[in-house]
Amino acid sequence: MTRDVIVLTPTPPDRATLLAGLFAGGPDLRVDTAAESAVTQLCAPDGRPLVAIEASALVRVPAEVRRLLGVDAEGPVWWTEARASTAVPEAYALARSFAGRLATVLGGTVWPGGAVTTDVVPLRTDITAVPVPDTGIPAVDVLTPRALVVMQDRPVVPLSTWLADALRHAADGDRALQLVTPPASRLTLPLRTALRGLPHRWVVRDERRGLYDGLSGVRLRWSGGIFGPDLDERGAAILVEPFREPVAGAVRQLVLQARTRHHPDAELLLGGALEAVFRRLTGAAPRGWGTAEPAGNPWSRRQLTELARARAPRPTLLTVVGAGALATVRVLRTREGVEEDVTVVVGETSTAGEESGAGDTSTAGHGSGARDGSGAGAGSDAVGPDAVEGVARELHARHGLVSLLASYRSGRADLTVPARIEAPPVPVRLLVPEDSARGGAGIPASVRLGAGTGAARLYRLGNGSDAVAAWRALERLTGEGGAGGGAGTGPGPGRSRG
Repeated sequence: MTRDVIVLTPTPPDRATLLAGLFAGGPDLRVDTAAESAVTQLCAPDGRPLVAIEASALVRVPAEVRRLLGVDAEGPVWWTEARASTAVPEAYALARSFAGRLATVLGGTVWPGGAVTTDVVPLRTDITAVPVPDTGIPAVDVLTPRALVVMQDRPVVPLSTWLADALRHAADGDRALQLVTPPASRLTLPLRTALRGLPHRWVVRDERRGLYDGLSGVRLRWSGGIFGPDLDERGAAILVEPFREPVAGAVRQLVLQARTRHHPDAELLLGGALEAVFRRLTGAAPRGWGTAEPAGNPWSRRQLTELARARAPRPTLLTVVGAGALATVRVLRTREGVEEDVTVVVGETSTAGEESGAGDTSTAGHGSGARDGSGAGAGSDAVGPDAVEGVARELHARHGLVSLLASYRSGRADLTVPARIEAPPVPVRLLVPEDSARGGAGIPASVRLGAGTGAARLYRLGNGSDAVAAWRALERLTGEGGAGGGAGTGPGPGRSRG
């Protein structure tokens, strides 16, 4: 397992400052580079890595520092991250001394907090007895023919550049990425989304209760170079008790999944649909974006478009952050045009059972769609069904909306994902092209958006208060021969894994 140390400084570390930090272990340690020189490694005399230091990144969105580290930043900061091996006891002290030296010279903050040291840390461990992790990938702790295993020990685990790099290596090698954390760790939504779909796993290592999947609660074991279900004598999966504990203080969240399609011309600017969603549901444009977390670039549709264009025809995966909302975006060039698959999660400060008084509709910018008449709380707040209809109408009219699925779920107010059971999301609105629409007995009420070949049908599945009825309605619509497709991503980030 590795332990992370992050130093936040107002200016970037120059070469001299980095060298001063790297001398935290004295002159006997070696300095190497990896990942095409993007990672600097502090190594023992025999070459085994002790601390890996990623190239500094400018975070110009201070709220990202608070979201991921719980540390306040008054302005843009340079984020320098070091990962210390736990195989050598001195490695973590080396990482903290490296960070302390940078903070002392440049001014700044070291995370995690505590006494900042600048002491030289002598290597006293007999490292000849310590196995060398032969992975060739700085973020990966264990590499097998079937899996890349990354071990993290931090309260909130984001989709960092380390993990994004590990995911790319896993895909290239047809391997699983399996993240191992303590039971108290939580994932950010972008990382939770990235780990969706087996054989990728979030492996919780509980000292008392053993191993289990943090997204399904299934007990796990290590076998054949990969973590998999530890089945009972009948061949059934076993759900562990810690996973059954409910999330404390859960609030209602809106999960909006949408697909838009655009003609690929030189004037195309991506991100318009996403910006419209944020403005309507949060009252403001997104704050930042990036290819990993922290999403430290100030929101810019032009810069986002330039990156996606430079990467085409390869898909571009992005994280977008805003006030009380998070989004993941996948930009893909297809035969039909340029498509954006967007998943936005918006939280609210009240619990799911307090719908009627939630939100400030004066700044929500919610739409003009008719109320569905399904009871108290229907459309009365900033993330209610009326607001969803307003989003759907605007995206269809102005941003090439192809499909949309909106659901409610319960989760933490900070939008992080704990290793706890959560109820499946409750679908409330589904939009599909008009030529895929269904009618007849038992089909829920709907409204038609647009006209001609670009028309769409928006189905009203309820207001989120009756999960059984909503799912039955959705099943009737998406059954064999029905209006399948939704947003192409299934029922959202609820618990559906085994």
